[in-house]
Amino acid sequence: MLLLIGTSDLKRNHGMKRFLILLMTLAWAALPQTAAACGAETDCLIGERTYRVRLPEGAADGAKLGAIIMAHGYRGTAAGIMRNQNLAALADELGVVLVATKSANEDWDIPGVPSNVASTGAEELAYYDAVLAAMQDRHNVDPARIMMTGFSAGGMMVWTLACHRSGSFAGFAPIAGTFWDPVPESCQGPVANIVHIHGDADPTVPLEGRRIAQTRQGSVPQAVEMYQRYGGFGPAQQTPRGRLRCDMRENPAGAILDFCLFSGGHSFTVDFVRSAWGRLAAAGLI
Repeated sequence: MLLLIGTSDLKRNHGMKRFLILLMTLAWAALPQTAAACGAETDCLIGERTYRVRLPEGAADGAKLGAIIMAHGYRGTAAGIMRNQNLAALADELGVVLVATKSANEDWDIPGVPSNVASTGAEELAYYDAVLAAMQDRHNVDPARIMMTGFSAGGMMVWTLACHRSGSFAGFAPIAGTFWDPVPESCQGPVANIVHIHGDADPTVPLEGRRIAQTRQGSVPQAVEMYQRYGGFGPAQQTPRGRLRCDMRENPAGAILDFCLFSGGHSFTVDFVRSAWGRLAAAGLI
């Protein structure tokens, strides 16, 4: 219904004017936020935070799609992830939605991080809960086919989610990132599927970690060992996978825990993401 009121009436009735402004605000807030309202080049608002999203080329209207969610590294951005044309090509190849998440500040607010050593990670966990809800509500993503990945500090965010939101993702692929010290003694929730990828000569996030300011990066082998105990994984089978040398483990329930090394330092390639997705798909997990 359109309500028409003359200018002179509004001048005489400030209460009515405020009421109309309130109505307009409520009507705007009630409008559905769809995937068309944001995308790869425009931020999607979610509370006071943002993310970016890219649908695969040729996606059928209404089709439920899998998704790769990626967390950026230190001082990175969601826009930077979306500028990676190789990632976009991989998403098209797999027919999945590509989602780039964004930290509130320069780094992810997780336990032990130098900017907030005492962090519980609660704000980031709530942020990812909201992103996952938006994936289903706004972008028609299949919740059973979501892989979480990230590089460097983003890989640290991935390990935190694997430990505290394991049931929200089909699998996790942390690349060149681990927990900040201390590595937790255990995790929460159902056992996750994890494919960890790391350079064997990484000087930025060394396998054994290093001190930064008043804190320290955790040991990658210690994190993998902790999760092996937590998930009841069996002995490793050493298997080459492209340029990766992988220790592959499974547990009686069919979950997987892979620890894959490559010859090199602190580097990222889309092939790592492709390999992790392929491993999950081959195991029937995504």
